[in-house]
Amino acid sequence: MQLPAAPGALTPSLLAIPVAFGINAATVLADPLVLMLTGVLVLASLISIIFFVSGGSHFQDPLFCVFVVFSFTSVVDLIISLEEDGYISGFVEVYVREGEPYLRTAHGIMICYWDGIIHYGLYLAMIAAIGQRKSYRNLGLFWLGSLMMSIVVFLLGNLIGKYSSDLSPAFLLNLPYVLIPIWAGVRLFQQPKALPCLSPEKVAEEQCKRLYQRPQDMGLVLILLLTAAFTFFRGMVVLDCPADSCFEYIYQHEPYLRDPVAYPKVQMLIYMFYVLPFFCLCIYGLVLPGCSWLPDWSLVFAGAIAQAQFSHLGSSLHARTPFPYQTPEDVWWSFLLTNVLYALGPQLLAYRCLRCPAFFLPATPASLHVGKKHQ
Repeated sequence: MQLPAAPGALTPSLLAIPVAFGINAATVLADPLVLMLTGVLVLASLISIIFFVSGGSHFQDPLFCVFVVFSFTSVVDLIISLEEDGYISGFVEVYVREGEPYLRTAHGIMICYWDGIIHYGLYLAMIAAIGQRKSYRNLGLFWLGSLMMSIVVFLLGNLIGKYSSDLSPAFLLNLPYVLIPIWAGVRLFQQPKALPCLSPEKVAEEQCKRLYQRPQDMGLVLILLLTAAFTFFRGMVVLDCPADSCFEYIYQHEPYLRDPVAYPKVQMLIYMFYVLPFFCLCIYGLVLPGCSWLPDWSLVFAGAIAQAQFSHLGSSLHARTPFPYQTPEDVWWSFLLTNVLYALGPQLLAYRCLRCPAFFLPATPASLHVGKKHQ
């Protein structure tokens, strides 16, 4: 039996609902080690089902299997978030209680919502693209950044936060979320880019423009400078900077940064040591032409920061966050505005790189010739 790619992919992912219900009903699976082994068995069985349903026709692209398996876990994550927020019950109580209790935190619930909605939609879109022999490189790069940011913050927060003593063998089920995306990322970067239909003269004309002749890029540079400054400031806040402004901010504006679950602290440190240098490189890439790496990496970081800001915003306001660490009501609007704008900047940069890529293409002989004439 062989089904089209998209309907065939929906079948395994929707199996997550009866599987989750069945595992929750089996009281013998209450042991953490048994839960982990059951998870491994379920994933192995799922891969067999994928091969049977697709008839092996889509295995020419191994990422097809990755996206279908991960779509299954996305549905599981959506079930977890809905059950933890009280919308449903009786599906994952045993697994969350005995296997991964940190999923009951506000951060755990938020990343499950993101995985169950945004990642699931991306998986279906990429599966459909594979079935139609279309390129999914841009979607894949956005997904790569989003998933890597999610899992890195989640794992590090679990290892150093207050749940570090509650880790069980089921924690090892998260390791494929680190290893497989790295391998998938290599394959995505190796896929051919969709080359724009631009003449060398058009590329040369665009690359000869100074920054002041590109008002949209000037605006992006200003946004990136402000975003970089805010990134550095929040990094200093979580590093316990003794400045009065840092003390006031962490107690009156974002007390969630003090939450002992450690997710927000890890997030801000990743921003400071990895995202901040990228912002500086982006400014460089917007000033000087020919930075062909920028369109791809802007997509990766757009996905990463979108996921991170969604989780951070949601966790700061969620009822599962202890009251002393929730965002005070009198600063809600300023908190929402700054964090939404923080997430918006990288999305605008990625959109600009995709919409008008001429400035970022490698320098052509024509552009070099025109550049010499301007000197």
